[in-house]
Amino acid sequence: MDLKSVLAPVAGDMGRVDAMIRVRLSSEVALINEIGGYIVNAGGKRLRPALVLLSAGALDGRGELPCLLACVIEFIHTATLLHDDVVDRSDRRRGRSTANAVWGNAGAVLSGDFLYSRSFQLMVEADRMPVMRVMADATNAIAEGEVLQLMNCNDPDVTEARYLRVIELKTARLFEAAMVVGAIAADASAAQQAAMRAFGHALGMAYQLSDDLLDYLADPEESGKNLGTDLAEGKPTLPLIHALSNGSAEQKAVIRDAIVEGRLDRLQEVLNAVEATDAIPYTRALAERYRDSALAALGDLPDSPHKKALQDLARFAVERAS
Repeated sequence: MDLKSVLAPVAGDMGRVDAMIRVRLSSEVALINEIGGYIVNAGGKRLRPALVLLSAGALDGRGELPCLLACVIEFIHTATLLHDDVVDRSDRRRGRSTANAVWGNAGAVLSGDFLYSRSFQLMVEADRMPVMRVMADATNAIAEGEVLQLMNCNDPDVTEARYLRVIELKTARLFEAAMVVGAIAADASAAQQAAMRAFGHALGMAYQLSDDLLDYLADPEESGKNLGTDLAEGKPTLPLIHALSNGSAEQKAVIRDAIVEGRLDRLQEVLNAVEATDAIPYTRALAERYRDSALAALGDLPDSPHKKALQDLARFAVERAS
């Protein structure tokens, strides 16, 4: 399934969002413009702003407001990526050097701060208090998720529940927020907003579970992510957690050592243990259950190209290779 074709119903509006991003990134500070241009040109899926447009469109929302709110979501997402790459000491994203690798940690962190503050300027411009409430709660949850993930790093005793809480806060909450602000832009009812929130949560969980699988399955040239990146950073994702719970004593020892020390040199041994314990199908099955929950949340929406795109997106989340 091709993401570009899935998002075809909002392609025109996404072009307007991209143009708005370029205008609203501008600053009198040269370094911000330089890093901002680098980020924009890096591309990416622009999935989260597309969710705003799809949510609004599925509820007959049109006009400038959904595009403005899509820009808000993308700025917040990009700010989290800038900060994540510093925390994780990452030097590659989307097949390119990260901003911190090019300009250093200070430039990346401060540019991320600029994006956060600019996003809140745009929210004030939108002049919708419910949007402010949703986004304030979402950004706070994302920060909590970042700290919780930091606490989980290099800890082989992280449980599945703790892992799921991290991805709920770090990933699913911004997917939820994108869907809800799209519904608010369409003046949707409370019930419709709740349905969009449920869809966003389930989609975000499925998407992140699949993303964590890519750490053990993906082609680096296609995904833009080195195989074993999460392992090297000591992140105990679900495939490792399941393998630790179900492996032999020897396999458990290998995985514990790899998590504690960030032992990428033991990647092949870890991959063997993950495969032997059926951790991949276990993780994929959970992602598929979240996909099914996302599809169920759309049940009462009238049929439309935007609803179909959301349904296809839920399927794409668990079938993607990058």
